[in-house]
This record gives sequence, structure tokens and C-alpha cells, in this order.
Amino acid sequence: MPELGPSPLMAGDPQLSVAEARAAIAAALKPIAGIETVTLADALGRVLAADLASPIDVPAHDNSAMDGYAFDGAVLDSASAAEFSVIGTVFAGQPFKGAVGAGECLRIMTGAVMPLGLDTVVPQELCQAGAGRVRIEAGVISRGENRRRRGEDLAVGRAALRGGRVLRPADLGLIASLGIASVSVKRRLRVALFSTGDELRSPGEPLDPGCIYDSNRHSLTGTLQRLGVQIIDLGLVRDDPAALQATLEAAVAQADVVLTSGGVSVGEADHTRALLAGMGEVAFWKVAMRPGRPFAFGPLHATLNGEQRSSWLFALPGNPVAALVTFYAFAREALLQLAGAHPEPLPVLQARCESAIRKRPGRTEFQRGIVSQAPGGSWQVRISGAQGAGILRSMSEANALVVLGHDQGSVAAGEPVDVWLFDGLA
Repeated sequence: MPELGPSPLMAGDPQLSVAEARAAIAAALKPIAGIETVTLADALGRVLAADLASPIDVPAHDNSAMDGYAFDGAVLDSASAAEFSVIGTVFAGQPFKGAVGAGECLRIMTGAVMPLGLDTVVPQELCQAGAGRVRIEAGVISRGENRRRRGEDLAVGRAALRGGRVLRPADLGLIASLGIASVSVKRRLRVALFSTGDELRSPGEPLDPGCIYDSNRHSLTGTLQRLGVQIIDLGLVRDDPAALQATLEAAVAQADVVLTSGGVSVGEADHTRALLAGMGEVAFWKVAMRPGRPFAFGPLHATLNGEQRSSWLFALPGNPVAALVTFYAFAREALLQLAGAHPEPLPVLQARCESAIRKRPGRTEFQRGIVSQAPGGSWQVRISGAQGAGILRSMSEANALVVLGHDQGSVAAGEPVDVWLFDGLA
């Protein structure tokens, strides 16, 4: 279960800015402590538990950076051309075992060990070769060029990767290049997920009059899968205090985080506030943002078999787009922080807005947009369809969120705006 940090929760405050809410969440959280060892085949997307020191020099020996001819570059101190006899060939993985005398050189392949006494490689296209001899004109190359030195990439004992890194494909290759077959990573963060509402039905079920299909659980499952957490799907929960309490207790028993959409986040029903007040220190916030104004966050506690367990609650609005936007704005980086990762700031791209957008200062607004390149190569963005908080189609058609800051006013056509690319929200 997660360690609970200080909780500067501002229940009762009239309205928080997005920045204030993000800061309060970050200050409250501490990463989970569990560590496990996994093979490289299972390490993609996992959080490295500690700095990974290199057990070897990389490269392990001086080697050639390209195909060419290796020689002693001392002869280049002369202003005249240099000529050599070619006495052999060096291949990668087959070090040359002989001696190379004055006026001699070796044909060498990329990655091959530099023979003793040789320090320079001339690319084959920059010299004249034939009949067992090589000629290099003056000024073509400098001494020491095209030689990779032992340990120039990584020296023994140096940190190859820092703890808290979410491992990427290139990281796995780097680890493998060090001869390391398994790594210590943080255990996966466990996130329990459910939707609330008497009107909700699961896809595939008959749709009763006045009911709708639950989309939030499936959208949010997708966001969680991209973060690499362990998902515990608790399904749909009725708007009933007993059912809600039972589900919350089951969630706390299994998970580090409880992620909900609808009902709980709004906090208008007295039984919801009373229930959460009895289980923890959840704060109901009104965040100055659109969409997604209602949001609740805080620790939940439950006593199970005589043992108290705790989880963090992120209660998102019920409207489908609002649920996704509040997840991206508040839960995404928080989950990475809890998982032990060092969350990197979301990449923000500036793009020219193709149309005017009306906005009043005093809240952050997120518009769904389609970013593309203009004929001149600059980035432009156009708003994708209707922007209502319940309209998923325009969210599906978009490839970015246009982010209009708290203090920002209306945007004129042609003005630059900040955008979060959806591919960067993984």
C-alpha cells in the first residue's frame, strides 16, 4: 500500500486553479516501495528501481568507427602525402595479433579492435588504394580521427541509467550491451477502476430506456494500459451507499489507487460526502477548468481482517471528455510519481490556431484539436467538432488538446496556442 505523505488538501476552498490542484496532489504523494527483478524481455515500460552502474567499459576497447585503413597517425605531422603497405585485414571480433611496422597499415572494418600502435583510421573513400598499397594526401585527415576510445561512452562504475526512469526500447538495448540480463524495477502500481451510476450499462448488454453505455471505464483503461500499471476492473457500481462502500473497501484491499468516474467526484449527494469522510480525508474540489470542474482527491482507509490499509482516491467527473481531461491534467503524472518514476513535463507544442476561440481569464480550458503541418512547415491546429464535455466523437477525431492557460483570454485566428499531443500523454 502507498505511503501517505503530508496532505495539503484544500477542502472547502471556493475554487482551485489547475496549477494549484496539481501542486497539492504532487506534495501529498510518496512512491510505492516494492521492488522486483525482471528479465529484459519483461522490462519495457517498467520503472528502474535504482541507478544502474555499468560493469564494463563501453566500448570495451579502442575500435574503428568505420571501414577504412588503420595506421599510426604520427606520419600526418608532415605536410606531404603518406604512403603505406597493407599487410592484413582486421575484422570485428577478430583482433589482429601481429605487429605493424613503420610504413605499414591494416585494412580495418567498423567495430574492429584498433591494433597496438595504431591510432587513426582513414575512410576508404578518402584515400587511394591498390596493389597492396594506400596513399593519403596531405590534409585529408587528422591524427586520431575515426577511433572510438575505450570507455568513451561509459566507464566502469558510471551510472548508465538513473533510478526512476521508465525503461524504453533503447534502454533495453543499452542494458543488454552491458551484459546485464535482468534488472531491479519497482513493482507495478495497482489501480482499481470503476464507474458509478444507475443509468450505466456495459457494452453488449441491452440498453434500457433512459440508460447509456459506460464509455469511461474503457477510455480510462486505455490510459492506464499506456502507463503500464496493473489494472483491477471493478465494473459498474450503483448509486447506492452500501454498494459504493463495499466497492471502495474492495478497492482499498487490492490497490494503491482507486480511480472512479461519476457520482463520487461531484459530491452533491450527502451520503457520498459522509461515506468518504468516514473512510479518509478526501477533498471535493471545484477546479477552475473546462471541462472537468468537479474533482475529488485524497487518501482512503479501510480496516480489513484487523489491518488498516490505505489507497489514494482520484474521483473524476462522469462526462466522458471531462473524465479524460481531468485524468491527463491530474492523475497521469500522479500515477507515475506513485509508481516511482520521475515524471517528465508533458511536451508542449506551439501551433498557430486556425480560428478564433472565445475564452475568459480565470480558468484553464482544454479544447480538442487536430494538429497538422502548414505548407511552410510550421505547426497549425484547428478545433475538432463540438466541444461539449460529453461528446467523445470530437475527442476521438482529435490528436491533441489545445491548452488555454488560467490567465489567458480569447484567442484570435492566427495566434499561437499551446497544445498537448495525445501521443505524448502516454
